[in-house]
Amino acid sequence: MRTCMFLRFKLASVLAAAAVALLVGPAIATGQDSSLFRLSAGNRPPTLEHYSWTYQKPVEPTPIGLHDLVTVVINEHSVVISEGQMDRKKKAHQDLILKNWVLLRGLKFIPDPQTAGEPHVRGEVDNKMRSEAQLETRDSMKFRIACTVVDVRPNGNLIIEGRRTIRNNDEVWEYSVTGEIRAKDILPNNTILSENVADLRIHKREMGHVRDGYRRGWMMKWLDQIQPF
Repeated sequence: MRTCMFLRFKLASVLAAAAVALLVGPAIATGQDSSLFRLSAGNRPPTLEHYSWTYQKPVEPTPIGLHDLVTVVINEHSVVISEGQMDRKKKAHQDLILKNWVLLRGLKFIPDPQTAGEPHVRGEVDNKMRSEAQLETRDSMKFRIACTVVDVRPNGNLIIEGRRTIRNNDEVWEYSVTGEIRAKDILPNNTILSENVADLRIHKREMGHVRDGYRRGWMMKWLDQIQPF
């Protein structure tokens, strides 16, 4: 009796489930997608700006225009090493005898007999020269200078120019920098490295007691140019 009642209940449950399926329609089973490489609900790709807790937006550079200021960081190093050697030897021997000569009398040339003997010249040259030269120079220049944008090229490049004069009693230091830069090479802190400056021209001049102590005089400059010895 109990078995018949259980079978009837089971059959009624199956018929009820089938009726619900017919009324609702077929259902698609889906699971949770845990992939970070798929688009989110806002249809945007995964970026650090939206998914990183430690993300910091980079500082955008300030647009630079005519008459604006740009700080140029000068950091130039140069090393030159040159070596030379010369070994020259020259030897000559001359033995000259004058056997015939002429005399000028009036407008005529007449023979001049060598009654006192034939002139004789004998000489010998032995020249040796050996020289060695070695040159090694190391230069370094490092400073910062603010430059003004004096022109803007049609392609967007900027022409900069800057000067600085420092006076300490009788000592004077003058700096000047000119060149051409690209706006995209300017760092967010409004500085640019000297290695990114095209047609870079740096001029540095010193005046005062320190400069007078080691500068060459005009006579020494002239002797170094002609090198008489």
